[in-house]
Amino acid sequence: MGASVEGIVGLISCLLCAVPFMIIARFDKESSTPINFWSGDKSLKDKVVNVPAYNAKMSKMYFKCGMVFVISGICCMFSLTAGLILVCLAGTVGMYIAYRSYKKILNEYS
Repeated sequence: MGASVEGIVGLISCLLCAVPFMIIARFDKESSTPINFWSGDKSLKDKVVNVPAYNAKMSKMYFKCGMVFVISGICCMFSLTAGLILVCLAGTVGMYIAYRSYKKILNEYS
């Protein structure tokens, strides 16, 4: 039983979604500036007190977000329907959970 073309497209699409999360998780972890949740947010410099600890937690959160897309892509290889359901859940419920996690982390280090 080989992989379907649809499954391969689903996997590639999910991996493309995961890459930005993984890049942020890997390369911004040791940054001297706080990792943003919202693009262009400049207010974190004044809010975050312990930047290394904040970045470590944010990095873990971004890594988990990326892994959800990787897992969704792998699911697409076996069942396109299951993979698409996971992608939809990641883009809705998952992002809400990520936002709540961000707010919790920000409150902890502000």
